[in-house]
Amino acid sequence: MLTLLNLLAGVSLLVWGTHIVRTGILRLYGANLRRFLRKSVEQRFTAFFAGLAVTGLIQSSTATALIVAAFAGQGLINTAPALAVMLGADVGTSVVTVILSFDLSWLAPLLIFVGVTLFLAWQSTNVGRFGRILIGLGLILFALQWISAAAKPFVQAAGVKVIFASLTGDVLLDMLVAALFTVLCYSSLAVVLLMATLASLSMISLPVALGLVLGANLGSGILGMLSTLRTPPEARRVTLGNFLFKLIGCALAIPTLPYVETWMTRLTFDPATEVVAFHLIFNAALALLFIFWTERIGRIAERLLPDKPLTDDPGKPRNLDRSALDTPPLAISNAAREAMRIGEVVEDMLHGMLTVIRNNDSELAQQLRKKDDVIDELYTAVKLYLTQIPREALDEREGRRWAEILSFTIDLEQIGDIIERVLSDIQDKKINKQRSFSDAGMAEICDLHARLVTNLQLGMSVFLHGDLKSAQELLAQKVLFRDLERAYADSHLSRLAGNSIESIETSSLHLDLISDLKRINSHICSIAYPILEEAGVLARTRLKDPEAVAPVASPASEPVSREPASREHKPRTA
Repeated sequence: MLTLLNLLAGVSLLVWGTHIVRTGILRLYGANLRRFLRKSVEQRFTAFFAGLAVTGLIQSSTATALIVAAFAGQGLINTAPALAVMLGADVGTSVVTVILSFDLSWLAPLLIFVGVTLFLAWQSTNVGRFGRILIGLGLILFALQWISAAAKPFVQAAGVKVIFASLTGDVLLDMLVAALFTVLCYSSLAVVLLMATLASLSMISLPVALGLVLGANLGSGILGMLSTLRTPPEARRVTLGNFLFKLIGCALAIPTLPYVETWMTRLTFDPATEVVAFHLIFNAALALLFIFWTERIGRIAERLLPDKPLTDDPGKPRNLDRSALDTPPLAISNAAREAMRIGEVVEDMLHGMLTVIRNNDSELAQQLRKKDDVIDELYTAVKLYLTQIPREALDEREGRRWAEILSFTIDLEQIGDIIERVLSDIQDKKINKQRSFSDAGMAEICDLHARLVTNLQLGMSVFLHGDLKSAQELLAQKVLFRDLERAYADSHLSRLAGNSIESIETSSLHLDLISDLKRINSHICSIAYPILEEAGVLARTRLKDPEAVAPVASPASEPVSREPASREHKPRTA
């Protein structure tokens, strides 16, 4: 029992090591790798070598498939060049398998020691993240040694010999077992290395090992399709086409296995070398055979997975690519783009709100109020997406951007709520009662509304580009807007004193409306605060001489809490 547990622990450690290396490289170099892939897909051969190089680094053709499928799903690359990348990715996995099959036992403790030292000393820096990658490489090499040592006594068990003996002579059964094992382990690399180790221990014969290698390749294709089940058809075509490559390749390779076995026997290689060599030869032959057929296979995939009918679902996120979560810089950029979509919906609501106020358009008010539900759905999606980004993988700048995006979306969601309540008040107090604002009052509302739209556009620009000058201008607009709100409130009171009938009938609504517009503007202008604070140009207080004013205590000797200037929540007028 202990021997079996040791063997299972070795396999688990092998899978875990490949996972650490894959995620570590994606987090550290993922954005550059994705940019490199995107620029290398213009020609099939450059796409092929790009896939080979990227997979050689991240040690996972499945991870490469997820990256390329995400590009295809966003319309950045077509299916044919994406399939060329995948052919290179399969060869890249084979090359990594060959390298890791060498006797590198001396390297494992060195990599783990250096990796742990770097990770503990500089955990939150790129140096520490690189140390994590070294730890993963060391674990892979150590796991291979562990499996080899644990399997030696395991080989002698009569029951084990019977199990592996049952795999001989049936290639399809061998392929099925290996494909299932690859899906469970989430790594064809780990499975092939395991087969090489078992072959070196004579636990499996060469014919069985060759069938298992074919099954591992087929399993990686199935794994890619399973990983993209919830993506658009454009993305799933990439993994489907790659699976078709492997399926056709396995069908062509099965009749040749006896000849391959005879040829390898004559070369007198050791069993482990024979397994990894066949893995490399199979994928290289697959690439040579299909590199000129990517367009045809791509068209077959397109016919099998046609485009979905266009559906107008504004509440569905468009930029939150989950395959980018292992690449924090890219995931943060995705979240920022989706946050800008929320800003566009808010801008539409603002434009429509003035039309409702002017024309008493009840139907438009209902449509605009539904947009608040869209904002809530997108806000929730962005918030959940941000929480899935591994915070420990973020550097200081990325951490600040993470917080800025979350704060920006919170402000937009609250703006949507305010506009929804304003529209409801307009419906109840103005449209249903057939009332209207005075000409002077309407002019004041139009002026505040125009400034509000301009400030929203400026705020979205500040959020996107982080320009200090624009942030200072936005904060200056906040002061001007506050002064205008006070002036227009005084003007309204003057009209009441003049017994203006329209002003009297809409007094409460008018004051509420200009107050709400100021609240919306405060949320917009709060976008500027992180940039101004980082630049060190933000004043701590608005008092002229704060040292001359003694702190005021409440009757219960408790400190009086104050709302920050960036979050002015003025109570609505009853």
